[in-house]
Amino acid sequence: MTALHAIPAAELAPLYRRRTLSPVEVTQAVLDRIAACDRRIAATWALDPEAALTQARASELRWARRSPLGPLDGVPVTLKENIASRGVPQPLGCAASLLNPAREDAPPTARLREAGAVFVARTTMPDWGMLSSGLSSFHRLTRNPWDLRRNPGGSSAGAGAAAAMGYGPIHLGTDIGGSIRLPAGWCGVVGLKPSLGRIPIKPPYIGRVAGPLTRTVTDCALAMSVLSRPDWRDASSLPPADIDWLDLQRPLKGLRLGVLLDAGWGDPLQPEVRDAVMLAALLFAAEGAELVELKPISTRAMVDGLDRFWRMRSWLDYAALPPERQAKVLPYIRRWIERGAQMSGEEVFRGFSQIAALRDAAIAATHGVDYVLSPVSPDVAFGATKASPLNDPERPFEHIAYTLPYNMSEQPAISVPAGHDRRGLPIGLQIAGRRHDDIGVLRLARAWEQIRPPLRDWPELPAA
Repeated sequence: MTALHAIPAAELAPLYRRRTLSPVEVTQAVLDRIAACDRRIAATWALDPEAALTQARASELRWARRSPLGPLDGVPVTLKENIASRGVPQPLGCAASLLNPAREDAPPTARLREAGAVFVARTTMPDWGMLSSGLSSFHRLTRNPWDLRRNPGGSSAGAGAAAAMGYGPIHLGTDIGGSIRLPAGWCGVVGLKPSLGRIPIKPPYIGRVAGPLTRTVTDCALAMSVLSRPDWRDASSLPPADIDWLDLQRPLKGLRLGVLLDAGWGDPLQPEVRDAVMLAALLFAAEGAELVELKPISTRAMVDGLDRFWRMRSWLDYAALPPERQAKVLPYIRRWIERGAQMSGEEVFRGFSQIAALRDAAIAATHGVDYVLSPVSPDVAFGATKASPLNDPERPFEHIAYTLPYNMSEQPAISVPAGHDRRGLPIGLQIAGRRHDDIGVLRLARAWEQIRPPLRDWPELPAA
């Protein structure tokens, strides 16, 4: 029997409706799971058990009166700490932050609250979300449940670890260069970076989206049915669309699937990751899909330009702080951004221009195919105490060559578990689609769940 904390979100509403299970029981089971595991995982922040149980009791009453707010009523969720929740401070993973309570819910939080979801915790992130790591100047070190010596990825570090460890079924993260897909891939869960604007967000920013991390594609789709509802506060959001998010079946025969193995720059692709992606491609081909080998999408010049732009963006935030707060920022981040002080306007403008170059290159490269299969990252999870795989602030983005282009091109992309390496560490398969075809990406991800070889059981922590 599935433990209560691990029951998928899609299965909870029918159980609540039949009164077989209550939101209070499930929420308490999730809280017990966090209490048992999080001393070692450190995935959560602002945990408030009593507030969560109060929300669960309210949901229980709605189900008893047969007036639930929707299929997520009473479903435990976590929120990445940079997604505002009314009354909860947002440290943004950084000890330099002021802990002022948020004045209002961000759009994703508002949608989940309206749907009756139970907020069990906020999840951790590295300083300002600018690392693919669980390393933070504010939080304890967040670790990967598959191997505590390894990193969960980031910047949705806590969300990825929480999903893998079974802190409830739905976890909300954000992604500007891979920050949902990387922790999903390294923690062995599903993580969707939707099309830009599909989920309204505040504040909006170039390439920045919110999206769900879950254990199943169906739960991811269920979350999208709520999160994609409109909100006027995001001027970049897409018009409302009539999408049946749970219609996840589609034939594979006749699909043209691009296969991208050479990213064009960055860390070398490791053989076990390459093998996992190629196995996925061949299994899709066995179901009738046509495979098309793709050339690299992006270039070193593109990422170097974006690096300069991002450094300046973070430098301006850092320079605005008083010296005593600057000293609290993670040293790796300080070293990365300090060069921003010497950059010319021309350098920053040329760097910013690479966003358009990346967007156009990704759209052109994927124009002739229906979807693209690739690794999420060139290697499995790196050491827990490192800020990045190379731990070098002058080479911070060598692991995001497969994920970054789709943020700039506004295309949907999902990470789904593709297997494990010889040490048992998860390997992620990325599926990317054309702009706004989020449901198509989810359908192909669901098809992969149905044809892939069996995966290992979920991680359990070794005895302390």
